[in-house]
Amino acid sequence: MSPNGTRTAATIDTPRAGRGHAPLLAGATDGNERLTVQAGAVLFVLLAVLGLTIVRIGQLTWLHLFLGLLLIGPLALKLASTGYRFARYYTGAPAYRRKGPPLAALRAMAPLLVLDTLVVFASGVALLFAGPSSRSALMPVHKVSFIVWLFLASLHVLGHLGELARGLVAPRERRAEVLAAARDGAASAQRPGLGAWTAAPRLPGTAGRALALVASLLGGLVLALALIPEYAPWIEHAAHR
Repeated sequence: MSPNGTRTAATIDTPRAGRGHAPLLAGATDGNERLTVQAGAVLFVLLAVLGLTIVRIGQLTWLHLFLGLLLIGPLALKLASTGYRFARYYTGAPAYRRKGPPLAALRAMAPLLVLDTLVVFASGVALLFAGPSSRSALMPVHKVSFIVWLFLASLHVLGHLGELARGLVAPRERRAEVLAAARDGAASAQRPGLGAWTAAPRLPGTAGRALALVASLLGGLVLALALIPEYAPWIEHAAHR
């Protein structure tokens, strides 16, 4: 509080969990939502590129295989974050009960989407190891499950547009708050705006969420690189088609 009774940037209220060294796993329901949205955004970008490889699968077989394996990391992270929210809500955690569940239609569709997602990736990995000789048995499963997944995933994304907007717009809003706090505290701060920048409200657990995203991508990358020798039969098969 300044001598004239006004609040300076240094006294802006921040969430208790955000003061000092916030734990890596923090942010409660908002942090969980942010992590889910960020993992979903990474998946969306990678899946868009993967979709392009399907158009030229003959020339881009190697990239299709590489991206399919790379996606396993972010996919596991998203399933973990949504599964955590599911478990916390249905075990009666107060914060998650207050936040409430997704729409009833989305909840009803979720088990089908998760099951079909597992079928898509499991059949893809099985195809990779079994080789081109397994096409007649496994390829129909992979293709049909992918078509079903595309339909369900589109409905899932549309149903969660509100959360997506909050998760992606929030950082911009936070920067606006930081800049506003910097302007208010410029007159009293020793270095104008510096205190406001460091003390501005921030959702706890940012570092933990960033580490989780990076770790998921690195895990998928390691898997994709480790299995490169398994690509050879498929690349050779595509070259002779």
